Amino acid sequence: MATAEHPIVDLESWLCSDIGRYLLAWEQARVDALVADAFGFHALQVGMPTLDMLRNNRIAFKAYAGPQSPDLSCLAQWQSVVLSEAELLPFANQSVDLLVLPHGLECAADPHQVLREVERVLVPEGRVVISGFNPWSFWGVRNRTPYMKKWLPYLSKDLVSLPRLKDWLKLLSFDIDRGSFGCYVPAITSKKWIDRFSFMEHAGDRWWPYFGAVYVVSAVKRVHGMRLLTPGWKSKQKSLARGAVVASISSTKELPVKRGQESNN
Repeated sequence: MATAEHPIVDLESWLCSDIGRYLLAWEQARVDALVADAFGFHALQVGMPTLDMLRNNRIAFKAYAGPQSPDLSCLAQWQSVVLSEAELLPFANQSVDLLVLPHGLECAADPHQVLREVERVLVPEGRVVISGFNPWSFWGVRNRTPYMKKWLPYLSKDLVSLPRLKDWLKLLSFDIDRGSFGCYVPAITSKKWIDRFSFMEHAGDRWWPYFGAVYVVSAVKRVHGMRLLTPGWKSKQKSLARGAVVASISSTKELPVKRGQESNN
């Protein structure tokens, strides 16, 4: 069992199991689709150094940041590697166009601070892609059932549900544009039984979409623009000036003469 200081290690070990590889395959396919149309100059993955969640993105500069250093076999996929906590990213404000956070909220000591850092480093209209375990899934319910062995790996924080994540992102001026649930098979470990229950993926998407074991969400950072309001007295002065000019022009015209006055003259 991993210690509380390194929950990512235990998560990566769990992903090497049959059920972990099943989840990772689904999650990787969804992230590939979400990052494919993201453009800019800098892309960043925070956490999970053994994964490459930016492989389907065409941004030239791709960096990794996290508490663990990638293996030598994984270093070639990154243009830059920075060792840091997700709560304190060593990057300038509005310097990242795309940020991927695989299970970053569950492995962080302060998930609120992680999202605040994400908002700080993203450029306006920048995109963040977040994945996490669903606490209301079949797996999450088993994980909370008393007197049963923990099913999910050790994590430093409670699982963050999608409605709660949406509220946090809304407070930080993010708009969620896409997302999905997946992995509806029961909490089983054997690959043979996982394959037998694979039909539940299609059934789950149709009948009980909110009970998927994992979710992937894409959100865009919105920055509202300002509108300059001119003082009201300037517009009043302009209208008065225009009225004076019109009055002076009308005074030069001859006044109409009545017929009776014209005959007397």
